[in-house]
Amino acid sequence: MDARTGSTLRKIALIGNSPPRLCGIATFTNDVRNGLIDTFPDLAIDMYAMNDRGAHYVYPGEVVCSIDQDDLGHYTRAAHRINASGADVVCVQHEYGIFGGPAGAYLLKLLDRVTAPVVVTLHTVLEQPNPEQRAVIEALVRRASKLIVMAEKGRHILQEVHGVAADRIAVVPHGAPDRAMGGGEDFKRRFGFEGHRVLLTFGLLSPNKGIETIIRAMPAIVARHPDALYVVLGATHPHLVAHEGEAYREGLMALAETLGVRQHVRFIDGFVEQATLLDHIAAADIYVTPYLNEAQITSGTLSYAVAMGKAVVSTPYWHAAELLAGGVGMLVPFGDSGAFAARITELLDRPDVLDEMSRRAWSVGRTMIWPALARSYVAIFEEAIRTQPARLFPGMGRNTDPVPPRLAAVERLSDDVGIIQHSIFSVPDRHHGYCVDDNCRALMLMHRIDGPDSVRADELAAIYAAFVQHAWNGDRGRFRNFMGFDRSWLEEEGSEDSFGRTLWSLGDTAARARSHELRRWASHLFDQVAPHVRALGSPRTWAFAMIAADAMLDAHPGHELSLALLRDLGGRLQDRLASARRPGWEWFEAVLAYDNARLPEALLRAARRLDDPAMRSEGLAALDWLDGIQSNPEGEFRAVGTDSFGHEYAPPLPFDQQPVEAWAMIDAAMVAHRVTGEQRWAEAARKAYAWYLGANDLGLPLGSSIDGGCFDGLMSDRVNLNQGAESVLAFQFACCALREMTEKADRNGSISKAGAVAS
Repeated sequence: MDARTGSTLRKIALIGNSPPRLCGIATFTNDVRNGLIDTFPDLAIDMYAMNDRGAHYVYPGEVVCSIDQDDLGHYTRAAHRINASGADVVCVQHEYGIFGGPAGAYLLKLLDRVTAPVVVTLHTVLEQPNPEQRAVIEALVRRASKLIVMAEKGRHILQEVHGVAADRIAVVPHGAPDRAMGGGEDFKRRFGFEGHRVLLTFGLLSPNKGIETIIRAMPAIVARHPDALYVVLGATHPHLVAHEGEAYREGLMALAETLGVRQHVRFIDGFVEQATLLDHIAAADIYVTPYLNEAQITSGTLSYAVAMGKAVVSTPYWHAAELLAGGVGMLVPFGDSGAFAARITELLDRPDVLDEMSRRAWSVGRTMIWPALARSYVAIFEEAIRTQPARLFPGMGRNTDPVPPRLAAVERLSDDVGIIQHSIFSVPDRHHGYCVDDNCRALMLMHRIDGPDSVRADELAAIYAAFVQHAWNGDRGRFRNFMGFDRSWLEEEGSEDSFGRTLWSLGDTAARARSHELRRWASHLFDQVAPHVRALGSPRTWAFAMIAADAMLDAHPGHELSLALLRDLGGRLQDRLASARRPGWEWFEAVLAYDNARLPEALLRAARRLDDPAMRSEGLAALDWLDGIQSNPEGEFRAVGTDSFGHEYAPPLPFDQQPVEAWAMIDAAMVAHRVTGEQRWAEAARKAYAWYLGANDLGLPLGSSIDGGCFDGLMSDRVNLNQGAESVLAFQFACCALREMTEKADRNGSISKAGAVAS
C-alpha cells in the first residue's frame, strides 16, 4: 500500500492511443496516465498504444507495446503481455474507429484473454447504435467490471438502450488542467491578439462544428464591438482533406469575406500541442462551441475552457447542456447565429457578468482537474478488483456426477438439411450455415443415443448421413465442408482435417448404426473415400482416418484397407513423433493445436489392432505428456487454449479452452485404460469430463444437464455464452462416454462380487 495515498494498486495496463499520434484520444490517454502518476507516484502504468491503419509511431518509453489496428495477432500478444506483467487492472479508452474489426470488435479478443478486471471509458455512447456497434458495446458491458462515462447523459443511454445496471456505470467528468485564472493579456500579446476581445473555437475543422454559425454572427457582434476577433484554431479534419483538400476552410474564409468580417476572423491552421492550446484558451475572453449535433457526450476543450475560468457560449449538445447548467455558461439553439450574436454581445457589454461567469466556471472546474479524475479512477479500479468474481477450487461442493445424454440442444440446432454450425447464445445463427465437420460428428452421436430418444436419433442420423453423402466430391476425391443456409456449397473441397473427420464418421457408422441400411451405406462410401487419405499430409487427418479404420475393423474384421491404413498412417505418426520430440516435449509437432488427444489415441488404437508394442509405448508416452500439461495447479483438467496455436515448443496457454479438447481427452484416456488396465486413465477421463461441469480454472459449468447444451469455451474470466454445434456435440459425446465407462465399471464390479460369493 502507498502510505501517502492509501492505494493498494501497483500496476495498471492502459489501452488507448498515445502521442505522437495526433488525436484527442491520444491526448486524453496521455493525460490520464500523467494525472494518475502525479497523484499516485508509486503507481506503475504500462501504456498499450493503438496504431491506426498503415501508420507507425516512435513512442516514448512508457508505451510498452503497440497494437496495429487491423492485426488480430497483435491483440492476442498484447493480452499475453498484460497477463505476464502482473497488471492489477486493465483500463481501456474506447472510441469507435481506433480498434479493428466490425465496430472495433478486435478489442474483445484482447479483453477475453486478460485475467485482470477491466474498466472501460466510453468516449462515445450512441442512442441509435447499428447492430455491430450494439454487439460490441454489449460485449464490453459483459466483460467490464465498470464502465466510465463523462456525462449523466451517457449513463442514461447505457441504461435505456443497453439495459446496463446503474451500479455498473460511473460518471467521471473529462479531466482538465489546473491553471490559475488571469494572464489573458500576456497571452494575447504572445499570439498577436492584443487590442481585441477574443472569441475562440478549437478543433478539427469539419461541417458539423458549426463554424459558419459564428461567422454569420460576426457582423452583428463587430457592429457593437469593433475590437472583436474570432479565432478558429485547428487543422482541417484529415478525412475531409483526403476527399476535397482545403475546400471547406477556403469556403469559410470566403464567407467571412462576403460578410465583410474577414479581418475579424483569424484561422490558425494546425494540430497544436496541448500546452499551446491551453495558452490560446487563456488568451480568449469567450470560448464558443457552435456544434450542430446534440449527440456529443464529451468535449475535452469545453472541459478545459471551463476549468480555466472562461465564459462559454455554446449550442446545447449533451456535454455542454450538463456542464454549463446553473449559469456556468450560456446555451443557444443549434445553428442560430442571431442568438450567438445576442449572447456574446451581452457578455462583452457587461464585463461584470462576464467576470462572474468566469469565476463560476473556474470554481466548477476544480472538480474536473486531473488529480480529481485520478482519484476517481483509482477508486473505481480498486472497486473492480474487490468485486472481481472469486475463482472456485475443488472441495467447494461441485457436482461432477455424469449427466445423462440429452438430445434437445442438438435438435434445436438441426433442420431438414443438417445441423447448423453456430449460434448466438442458444439461438441458431443461420448466417453461417452448415459444415460437414459438425454433421459428421452429429451422425456419430446419434448411434450413441439409446432409450426413448433412439427413434428420433435414427431419424436425425438419416439427415446427417445425407449431408455427408452430398458433401462428397468424387471428381476431386475430397469432401466439401462449408454450405450456406441457402444450400449452396461455398467451396469445392474442404480442409484435410474435415476429410479425416468425415471418414471417421463413416467407419463409426459402419460399426455402430442401428440401421442395417445405414451401415451398408457407410461401408460402401468408406471404401470409395479411404484410399484418398494417403495423399493428405495433416497428422490429425491421419489420426481421424486411423480411428475410422479401427471402427471399420469392428464392423468388418480383417478389412484389408483399414489394416493397411493403420500400418501406413501409424508409421507416419511415429515418424512425426520422432522428428518433433525434444527434451520435455513428447509430441508429434512443434506446436499444440486442437483435438490434440486424437493423435496418441490413434496410435494406441493401431497398436492394439496390430499388436505393436513400440507403437503402444509411444502412444502412451505422448498421452501421458499431454495429460501432464493439460492440468492446472489444482489438478483439474485445463484444455490447451487456442492462444497456444502457432507457438513452437512453448508451454500451453490457458485460454480460450474449447469443449472439443475435453471430449478428445476422454476418448483417448478410455482407450489407454482399455489397453493398459490402469485405473489412472479412467481417472483422467473423469477429470476431463468434470471440466464441463465446473471443475476448471474458473469453477464455471459449461454443459447443461437440462437440455444438453454447452457453452462455446472457457475464457479468462467467463464462459463464451454462445452454444455452437461443435460444443454441444462434444459435451454429448462426453456424456455418452462417461455413461459407457460407468456402466462397464458397474458390470465389472458385479461380476467381481458374484465371483467372490461363489468362491
